[in-house]
Amino acid sequence: MNQLVTKLKFTQMGLEALFNAVIVKPIEAEETTYGGIIVPDLGKEKNETGIVVSVGPGQHTQMGNFLETTIKVGDRVVLPTMGFTKLPHDGEEYYVGPENQILAKITENE
Repeated sequence: MNQLVTKLKFTQMGLEALFNAVIVKPIEAEETTYGGIIVPDLGKEKNETGIVVSVGPGQHTQMGNFLETTIKVGDRVVLPTMGFTKLPHDGEEYYVGPENQILAKITENE
């Protein structure tokens, strides 16, 4: 997994995911208020939700077959509490990790 993170390529335009890596920008969690007082959520760790900003093309299996990534840029996803690496870049925070560790893709009900 760390091999995927170290293979990120910094370009002039930003970050580019390689192999089956996915770069996700976290979505700010909504704050809970009671009577105008903001209540911080200091309880259990929660899974992070974010927007995919870069996806690698995929990777080859041990048998030589190429597996394309299924997540696309712009998808809203749920990340595990552990497993993705925080990556600061240009004053923003991102999460980077392999596609197969994403827990869910959030879809809009029509």
